Amino acid sequence: MNKRKRMISMVMSAAMTAGLLAGCAGNAPVSETGASAAAAEEKEIYMFVSCPENADAIANAIEEYKKVAPNITINYETTQSDYPTLLKAKMNSGDTPDIFASTGGQEMKAYAEYSYDLSGQPLASSLTDSAKATMTYEDKLLGIPVISNAFGMMYNQELFDQAGISAMPATFTELEAACEKLSAAGIQPFTNGYKEWWVYKYVFQNFIDVASEGEPEALVQSFIDGTAKVSDYPVLAENYFDYVDLTVKYGDAKPLETDLNAEITAFSTGKAAMMTGIGAPMEPSVKAISPEMKISFCGYQVDENPEHFFIVAGAEQAYRVNKDSKVLNETLDFLNWLYCDYGKTWFPEVMNAIPPIGDTPLPNTDVAAALTSFMETREPGVPSAVYSLDSFHQKFGEIMQSYVAGSKTREEAVKEIEQQWTELGAIE
Repeated sequence: MNKRKRMISMVMSAAMTAGLLAGCAGNAPVSETGASAAAAEEKEIYMFVSCPENADAIANAIEEYKKVAPNITINYETTQSDYPTLLKAKMNSGDTPDIFASTGGQEMKAYAEYSYDLSGQPLASSLTDSAKATMTYEDKLLGIPVISNAFGMMYNQELFDQAGISAMPATFTELEAACEKLSAAGIQPFTNGYKEWWVYKYVFQNFIDVASEGEPEALVQSFIDGTAKVSDYPVLAENYFDYVDLTVKYGDAKPLETDLNAEITAFSTGKAAMMTGIGAPMEPSVKAISPEMKISFCGYQVDENPEHFFIVAGAEQAYRVNKDSKVLNETLDFLNWLYCDYGKTWFPEVMNAIPPIGDTPLPNTDVAAALTSFMETREPGVPSAVYSLDSFHQKFGEIMQSYVAGSKTREEAVKEIEQQWTELGAIE
């Protein structure tokens, strides 16, 4: 959500009881020094994170935590499109938040010097192995997954039915035909949040997974090293751009003015049949506008092979703790409570998200049901966006915006992506 910010300050409770904190690891201490349950000193935690779509759920957690620790004030701020730039500015000025966010993978290394190692915390034993996979650097758990996510495209089967399309097509040619049928029925096929830089990477990662033939991390590293070129892979240099072209042709009248809010509104109100570049956390926003909508969820039609039509799933966004925080113990106490105790109900029932913690039910959502059904016969794709820094992805999004605007040719865009991948893809 472009430059949307939300600040929530809530007074939180003072006492941390042993029973509330034993959910992950028996009687293990919550923080290294063990916060005193009797302490009543007023403290403030500054939480500056991305993913504003989670704001209501975070506000709920803050409110519930008030019942556990009345002396803690959590100042919560969130933004999306400009988050990496704003976070770096805060860090450079010495104002590193107590809790901040990044993606996993390469970003674990990027912010390692600022991050507290959570390996010894009770919450570490609560996380699933797959959730930890992209949160670790040099055997240190430097982040905790915001959620386990599913990435793909939402579509409205009711609108497809109106156009005489019984199911989502699995190949690009079939998708083109479906767009023609939808348009003929007076239905806009796509809405795309192309004003948001991050939307492009969430579509692109499906194409990376296909191009890599099962080794996305190695392929991305070869682009970073400069030992491979995007132009050597038609799936990336041609198919991806064909897909973007199709979504623009059959999408919003002014695609570069469509942000996340506009995209969700267009889809939720039945203006468009498909919404691209998103993940499972967008479902509550859609249902808030159209509670009765039956959302269908799928991957992207990368080429003419139906086997390449798949959902991507995994833990991508991370919360991280400032290792030099003046309220380190209080921050750890809050996160241990959230991921050990309250999280058992909070993730599926409030966040409506696929939990990154074990022994927790899936949410009763359409996207979770679609992912469960998909995984009965197939393995999901890998969220390969985590193998590059967000500084690259932000530049990648800007390059694609120039391409959509018509100010760059396909060849120029590919060449610049190759250059930026070597310059911004990883920490030197």
